[in-house]
Amino acid sequence: MTRIASVYAEALYGLTRDEGLCDEVLGQLEVLCAAFEAEPDFLRLLSAPSLSKEERLHIVEESFAGRVHPYLLNFMKILTQKGYMRCFTDCCAAYRDLYNEDNGILPVKVVTAVPLRQAQSNRLQSKLNAMTGKQVRLENVIEPDCLGGVRLEYDGKRVDDTIRHRLDAVHSLLKNTIL
Repeated sequence: MTRIASVYAEALYGLTRDEGLCDEVLGQLEVLCAAFEAEPDFLRLLSAPSLSKEERLHIVEESFAGRVHPYLLNFMKILTQKGYMRCFTDCCAAYRDLYNEDNGILPVKVVTAVPLRQAQSNRLQSKLNAMTGKQVRLENVIEPDCLGGVRLEYDGKRVDDTIRHRLDAVHSLLKNTIL
């Protein structure tokens, strides 16, 4: 995440927190991020030096006025005006991080070979809630390569109890064994 994204996201988050609009703006940011990921040419258009700032601002105004909260519209206009619209996705991630921190939410990536059943997901979430003291939000990612078991990734940590990890450890041990 860039420093620019952090600074702008902090400013937007501070404003929306003071106004009690964090949930609404986060929802709109996530929808916009998904849309921009699906259509990356739109962000490139808003960063194109071949268009004047006025033209780019007009595109933002015409595309989003009345469809997103005015604070978010102005946020996008500022990013466009300053030439930082390419950082929009990073701004969304930084805003989400601030929201999660403020609300005691811990996003956890759960990597498994097959999708978790609802009961398994609920038990894992309950255990992690109790262990961390935070409200855990699970994201189940399917990676057949892990063969079985579970790998958790959160707060820059990785807890790997997959069969692939165990096999790699045995392989490494045997490879370094002198006979």
